[in-house]
Amino acid sequence: MRKILVTGGAGFIGSHVVPALLGRGDCEVTVLDNLSTGKRAYVPEGARFRLMDIRSRELTDFLMEEKFQTVIHLAAQTLVPYSMEHPEADEDLNVTGLVHVLEGCRKSGVEQIIFSSSAAIYGDNQNLPLLETEVPAPTSFYGLSKAVGEDYIRLYSRCFGLKHIIFRFANVYGERQGETGEGGVISVFARKIARKEPVTVFGDGNQTRDFVYAGDIARAMSLGVGYAGCATLNVSTNEEVSLNQLIGTMEKILGHKMDVHYGPVRPGDIYASVLSHQALVETLGMKEYTDLEKGLAGTLAYFQK
Repeated sequence: MRKILVTGGAGFIGSHVVPALLGRGDCEVTVLDNLSTGKRAYVPEGARFRLMDIRSRELTDFLMEEKFQTVIHLAAQTLVPYSMEHPEADEDLNVTGLVHVLEGCRKSGVEQIIFSSSAAIYGDNQNLPLLETEVPAPTSFYGLSKAVGEDYIRLYSRCFGLKHIIFRFANVYGERQGETGEGGVISVFARKIARKEPVTVFGDGNQTRDFVYAGDIARAMSLGVGYAGCATLNVSTNEEVSLNQLIGTMEKILGHKMDVHYGPVRPGDIYASVLSHQALVETLGMKEYTDLEKGLAGTLAYFQK
């Protein structure tokens, strides 16, 4: 059995990743979370749970005691607007917190780290669809903290032999998503629809995103466990969808028009984004992705409960 630690595993993405790991049948999974945004109820039976912040002085001792082989690092501050208002808090968790995890990995002999990065590192690059070889040019402190985190991981790999996969997520959506995470527009809309409230689009609605279902993120991470090399891979659908198109698909599923208001663009927001997933297909053999309408139907149904 491969021993895996999932930091931030009680959060939205973790609630999809941990069941996927348990479903492999060859993994012993431990979730570490401070529950600042995650929920204990999101940790499934079959996984162990440890209440701890990744910046805790106890982390390295815990890693040395447990001797994990793979660490999947999901714990992060994920809100772009928050990072623009509180860059020091964003850095503290996303950079300082990560380095603390990396030191624990180095001292305890962890073989592999799998890191949740973001399309935000590319900034407003219009060379679409974006390849992993594009030079990072973040327009938000969140994107900057993720880009810096990637560099730390690569340097730890070169200096100490720590194998790694860096997954750059497109805009993730799905069941159990909060309203505060990066790319959370779908969950924000879904909650407002459930409460019969109007939804607000920041901009003209023609800005585009690559919306990827959380279950696909979980499959990619599960496929990456035990990968013998090092890689940086986009996780995306390779499809560019405008917010107006997104609203149209939601209206089709709901069977009625939504009450949509338009407001000013927010600082740090990117106008257009779509990622190539060809490297993921070639490296890990992941060829199938959840259709947006199917993923939205399940997500909207979840929030209607």
